Amino acid sequence: MKVRVCKLEEIPKLGARRFHFNAGAPIAIFRNASDNVFALRDQCPHKGGPLSQGIVFGESVACPLHNWCIDLKTGSASAPDEGCVERFAVEVVDGVVELET
Repeated sequence: MKVRVCKLEEIPKLGARRFHFNAGAPIAIFRNASDNVFALRDQCPHKGGPLSQGIVFGESVACPLHNWCIDLKTGSASAPDEGCVERFAVEVVDGVVELET
């Protein structure tokens, strides 16, 4: 099911917004410099840090706790770190961010 989340401009470039859906874990929606959007569970696979508070660069985010780099397209940690965070399908339709839940 697709959920209309927010307007694209409500997510800062090179930043993220955190959303809660039903009783599930928070989801972070990221926006990079090219206006691409990505959605991940807002929890680093290392120590559970809030990825939505990390630094977005290219198609990655650096966890604010221990600087683990997570690929926004796959949810995988960059080597030498190991781990993966759940990702969600997300797209922008007519300026509105839609998330597949």
